[in-house]
Amino acid sequence: MRQECNNSRPEFDTIRDYEEFNKYYWYRDELIKICKDHGLKAPSGKIELNKVIEAYFSGERIPPEMKCVSKKKAVVTELTLETGLIACGFTFGQKFREFFSKQTGEEHFKFNVDIVATAKEVKEKGDESFTLGDLLDVYYGKKTYAKYDKSALQWNRFVKDFCADDATKVYGERLKAAAKLWGIVRDSDMEKTYSGELLEKYRDRL
Repeated sequence: MRQECNNSRPEFDTIRDYEEFNKYYWYRDELIKICKDHGLKAPSGKIELNKVIEAYFSGERIPPEMKCVSKKKAVVTELTLETGLIACGFTFGQKFREFFSKQTGEEHFKFNVDIVATAKEVKEKGDESFTLGDLLDVYYGKKTYAKYDKSALQWNRFVKDFCADDATKVYGERLKAAAKLWGIVRDSDMEKTYSGELLEKYRDRL
């Protein structure tokens, strides 16, 4: 799909400033790679990633956070709500699914997207104070640590539907046109989906 909608976006290292960089749409994984390739901090959220890159273009380098890794891992034999997420080597495997199944009373427990985002953020920060009880609070919506970035999924669906519409074939740089239309939708209270009516309404702005 990306090849079909290729807009000849320049390589990152050829871009002169943040203003030029901001003219193009970048996937979250691309932003993470850019930050890592240039020795910069690579947080999980797109907003934070863009702030790091904006600072980079301003002459400020935000380095990765240094993590203290202990040589010996503590062996956790019993899981409790006070058990640290990092200390127990938390994964999304059956062991932890069964633990949360008992805590919630849900026979077929499933980790939601906010739990996935939170666990990833905790591990990236090396936050040893965060517990399984905290993760349960995230599940119930009692606590917020990191929110799942849904914008990438919305964009993927939007650009796929845009490119599937024969009416968009008139654009030589279809991804660029899709990104402009997406920007209008993203910054409004409109539903974050593509439609032919949307194209007709904003055609003069593409």
